[in-house]
Amino acid sequence: MKPLTVMLVAAEASGDERGAGLISALRRRLGEQVRFIGVGGPRMAELGVASPFDIAELSILGFFDGLMAYGRVKRRVADTVALAEQERPDVAVLIDSWGFTVRVAKALRAAMPQVALVKYVGPQVFAARPGRAKTLAQAVDQLLTIHSFDAPFFEREGLATTFVGNSALMTDFRSASGERFRKSIGAGKDDRVLLVLPGSRPSEVRRLTPAFEGTIRKLRAADPRLHVAVVAADTVADFVRGWVAGLPFRAHLIEGDGPKHDAMLGSTVALACSGTVSIELALAGLPMVIAYRLDPLTYAIAMHMVRTPWITLFNIAARDRIAPEFVQGDANPDTLAAAVARRLEDPALRRRQVERQNEALDLMGRGLGDPSDKAAEAILALMASRA
Repeated sequence: MKPLTVMLVAAEASGDERGAGLISALRRRLGEQVRFIGVGGPRMAELGVASPFDIAELSILGFFDGLMAYGRVKRRVADTVALAEQERPDVAVLIDSWGFTVRVAKALRAAMPQVALVKYVGPQVFAARPGRAKTLAQAVDQLLTIHSFDAPFFEREGLATTFVGNSALMTDFRSASGERFRKSIGAGKDDRVLLVLPGSRPSEVRRLTPAFEGTIRKLRAADPRLHVAVVAADTVADFVRGWVAGLPFRAHLIEGDGPKHDAMLGSTVALACSGTVSIELALAGLPMVIAYRLDPLTYAIAMHMVRTPWITLFNIAARDRIAPEFVQGDANPDTLAAAVARRLEDPALRRRQVERQNEALDLMGRGLGDPSDKAAEAILALMASRA
């Protein structure tokens, strides 16, 4: 019997994680009767899926950045389709990264119409640009969504949609140790520790680090004993290492999932770029302040399209500002330092925020099972229906 050939396409760190989870889930079911090819990052590479190019160059955010990168994206779409034509997959799973993966979907449909196309994580049409639901319905055969409230937007366009849950909700902290982290940075039990997470895309890290540096300066000026640790995502590790090395105060660099989870359990407050990491922080029971910046043109365009007042996923699920959010000009050292300082200084405020974060995680589907397993089951059901 010919093995099922699955192509996975992930252009960002979060997609790489989901791809790795899906590989493991399909292997548990099919064993030697499945093989994988595709585009991904280090997590997928560890499981044997070698990417033909570095996905860091596709970590693009914003209208202006997208225009500047258009030629590079077009070439990488062609490279991805060429890989598919060489390896002849039965199904292609396109993960996250709307701008890149929708182009891949259209190109694959034109070049290899027999290949089943699955989008894993849909565009956030609940927040902006609802027309993307129709675009996606015309491009792929099935959507696997991580949000329980997504389905109606896509099903009304005729796209089969399966809610599988958010894999970030499965982050396992059982082997993590906050005490180990504090010991590693020389922090005592009652010392205050700020964990800084500047993002995983090069563009967002470049935009946020000046504001984050100014914020830390203010907080350290008010409390010289404050410990600071900075998480460097794989996709931006070199940049973050250089930034941390050039800071005029000591900051501990955190790399790798194990040390990151230790730091999440052992810190007092987090200052984070908006993204999936907010779910991990909430699971760790860490109160946070969220910041985000876009290029000015993209932000101006977004203000005419965004339909939700929140950007943090658990805030959206709860329909409330549980974690404070500061966007664009509001994400400045004065506002960020004030919000972080309030939480550093007020244990009761921290406890209330953590309680509300936990309630929001339950609304998002915490405890409903492994999304990777559900995604694998949906893909196998689709392939069985096409046999």
